Amino acid sequence: MTFSELAKYLERLEATPSRLEITRILAELFKKAEVEEIDKIVYLVLGTLAPNYKGIVFNMADKLVIQAVAKAYGRNTQDVILEYKKTGDLGTVAEKFAIRDTGQDKRKLPKSTTSEVYDKLMQIAQDEGEGSVERKVDKMAELLNKVDSLSARYLTRIPVGKLRLGFSDKTIIDALSWMETGGKSKSKHIGEAYNILPDVGLLAKNIKRMGIDKACRNVTPVVGIPLLPMLAQRLKSPTEMIEKMGEVFVEPKFDGLRVLIHYKKLQTSKSTNIQATNKLKNLKTEKLKNKNAKSLSNQVTKPLVRAFTRNSNDVTDMFPELMEIGNYINADEVILDSEAVGMDPEMKKLLDFQTTMKRRRVHQISLTAKAIPLRFQIFDILYRDGESLINLSYEDRRDILEKTFSENKLFVVDEKVRTKDPEVINEQYRKKIKEGLEGVMVKKVDAEYLAGRTGWRWVKMKQGEEAVGKLSDTVDCVVMGYTVGKGKRAGFGVGQFLVGVIGKSDSKSKWGNKILTLTKIGTGLTDEQFRELKTRLTKLEVKEKPREYEAHKNYTPDYWVEPKLVVELAGDDLTKSPTHSSGYALRFPRLVNFRDDKGIGEVTTVGEIKNLFQLQK
Repeated sequence: MTFSELAKYLERLEATPSRLEITRILAELFKKAEVEEIDKIVYLVLGTLAPNYKGIVFNMADKLVIQAVAKAYGRNTQDVILEYKKTGDLGTVAEKFAIRDTGQDKRKLPKSTTSEVYDKLMQIAQDEGEGSVERKVDKMAELLNKVDSLSARYLTRIPVGKLRLGFSDKTIIDALSWMETGGKSKSKHIGEAYNILPDVGLLAKNIKRMGIDKACRNVTPVVGIPLLPMLAQRLKSPTEMIEKMGEVFVEPKFDGLRVLIHYKKLQTSKSTNIQATNKLKNLKTEKLKNKNAKSLSNQVTKPLVRAFTRNSNDVTDMFPELMEIGNYINADEVILDSEAVGMDPEMKKLLDFQTTMKRRRVHQISLTAKAIPLRFQIFDILYRDGESLINLSYEDRRDILEKTFSENKLFVVDEKVRTKDPEVINEQYRKKIKEGLEGVMVKKVDAEYLAGRTGWRWVKMKQGEEAVGKLSDTVDCVVMGYTVGKGKRAGFGVGQFLVGVIGKSDSKSKWGNKILTLTKIGTGLTDEQFRELKTRLTKLEVKEKPREYEAHKNYTPDYWVEPKLVVELAGDDLTKSPTHSSGYALRFPRLVNFRDDKGIGEVTTVGEIKNLFQLQK
């Protein structure tokens, strides 16, 4: 498929407000695509080049793309900036210059294939080191010169992350079902496979090659590819927990970062030794031989260790301690579910989530690792030595987990209490609160691991849940927009920000899930948090309200932003609201954390808000 053909599909997708029609157009596109290119097409329509866990980023700010557009069409950068200020969209700017200044639509252009364009974009994204900035600009300009004006519109938007089609992986899953069956009858089947192997491009390729049933049958976890973590529900009381789940394990709930740990002990094989020996024989000097022998040895014996957040971001560099896991583990391959918890070495107490997250400052990781030591609280094992464990009962998985680790202080298997008695849950809850923890997790003894799903198998009980008339948990919201502050806050650039939750699936919505307003928040932030918020939101500003947002005119902010920033909020209570589009309002909201570890798919739903509202009674 030529990129010009793909651009015409992108134009249709952009112009269509109906999610159902979006799904049909995508299904038509996927049916037309060849096996060798469908994964690349899937990534491109999502405005990316790879799934999150691969960490492929362009590192091309608007400024660099402006330079590329100027260079491609022989314009001054100030001309491009002026047009950009008018439209707020670099894609539209590139399209205008392609038509107006070069007349390139009237001359014969080479028919670049989608795969060729994708490969060039990947080269741009992976270009690093000295001179990479200039090379990125040159390559982008060269690419723009080879495509027509409509293609330039979409090609320019991709590096700056603003393709603006607005649908998610879920819509792709529906479209793959539609491609084969003419409806969504296979969406659930594909979705279950996706939860275990969250690479929608790879799934599309496998489905195109062998069909849905074969591609999605017996999908198992793979070391190095993060499956989506199982999620917990809320229930009103321990009595209700026992009624719903029967016999349970009660475990401590930590205020840490959810981390999926992947480990593979790489051993030297005969074939690898032969390859290494042959390479060494070809080296010309003894000096080179010694230098490369060490390098080859490291390649052969170094274990694979990866850490992923709940939204599949690779955070391995955040945890240098992970490299010690091989010293304490009795297995060659594992996938573990855990909570990384910061420690105060002087006070000998656990630190909160926000302090632990300071480790994300990659440039200071060696310093922060010393200042904020941590331990991994391991509570589940999903894969061991070639065998998927997710279909085993939680009891069996815990037995395997406890036999997998030798005793140590870095990788600690969570303690557990088995019970059918609601009062034991209450006792454990009060005990953990006194110890400074968040509360307890209550887990059904015979529960399978349901990747990416919630259900009445895991339930959380956090501080405040036993207090009648109080909000029993925090909520995760997406920031929708902000207003400029007055007085002191004028200096911060943010006075209040509007947040929303995920609404029910609606065929009229491109996302299938609308984002509905819940509250505005402007208090409880430190000066540093206000400044950080402004920095983050400025990068996400858009000229028009995103189509998936539903907001009453009373809540129109000064600036709308893309739905990418997730925040955790606490509040006094929830009330029914005639003006907030969610139908509820969070009263006296307070910012708890920026949740960079969570994606848009993990934002609290209206259904969960309704449940929290009922728990207050």
